[in-house]
Amino acid sequence: MTTFNAVVRMVTVGVLMSIAGTIAAQQDYPNKAIRFITPYAPGGATTPLTHLFGQKLKESWGQPVIVDNRPGAGTILGTEILAKSPPDGYTIMLASGNLVLVPLLFPAPYDAIKDLAPVATFARSEHVLLINPSVPANNLKEFIAYAKSKPGQLNYASPGAGGSQHLAHELLNIMADVKTQHIPYKGAGPAMIDLIGGQVELMFSNPTNAIAYVKSGKLKAMAITGKTRSSALPQIPTFTEAGLSGLDEVGTWYGIIVPAATPKVIIDKLSTEIYKYMAMPDLKEKLVSQDLDPFFSTPEQFAALLKADLARFTRIIKTANIKMEN
Repeated sequence: MTTFNAVVRMVTVGVLMSIAGTIAAQQDYPNKAIRFITPYAPGGATTPLTHLFGQKLKESWGQPVIVDNRPGAGTILGTEILAKSPPDGYTIMLASGNLVLVPLLFPAPYDAIKDLAPVATFARSEHVLLINPSVPANNLKEFIAYAKSKPGQLNYASPGAGGSQHLAHELLNIMADVKTQHIPYKGAGPAMIDLIGGQVELMFSNPTNAIAYVKSGKLKAMAITGKTRSSALPQIPTFTEAGLSGLDEVGTWYGIIVPAATPKVIIDKLSTEIYKYMAMPDLKEKLVSQDLDPFFSTPEQFAALLKADLARFTRIIKTANIKMEN
């Protein structure tokens, strides 16, 4: 019996020491390099965001932040790597509004809600509806009337099937009760070229890519998603202002996520750090210079946003009967 009690004491001490070591490691976080995954190719719109926040973390914590581009399968590859990483705060990922959308359309080896933990959002980017000048419309109401007069005859471009701009167009079809046809492209550049050339009639774009063409008259802007007008295109009304509600939330957000089992103390520490950065004038200026609106969410608010996205995208996909090939 004495031997048994001694074993119990040894096991108990071992467990307590392990717990104490885990708590100490969490309180000491971070004490080594952080891997910052981005599921996009280098050189895209997300590249400066990753380096911007990676540099801020490095300056604050004095630890290296290594940006790791892992593009592929519409963000599935990089997200899978994150989901399978140790949940210790040393692997984080830049995520966008496609986080819950992509697994709804393509097979993904993770659950975007159960296998990942939201830390904080820091920016939003809206979608502006552009049309070719050959379309006889100068505002959203005129465009909708014209589209209704030509059901199924107008084509809309997207940078790729299954993205937020694809879903924005399908929601426009639903809310405006019009029928336009999807023409997916391999990237925003080729899609924009064909829109300007008149091969397609309409397209959702981010403000950055739209500004020069709208100002030069090569394209006409009908309305923009979001609750407020874009600082980049202040003359363009929101969809609600233009007379069509229901498209306020179809822009995209950017934020940071970690593996689901990451301790709350680490998630909160990361989130608090991002919140501090949002008050820095230089960071705000850099976001605005990329036509992004500063947009902070706590882990709890971020989790609610993901669930709302999941419900909205599921509804759009079901209503529009969107199906993707593997």
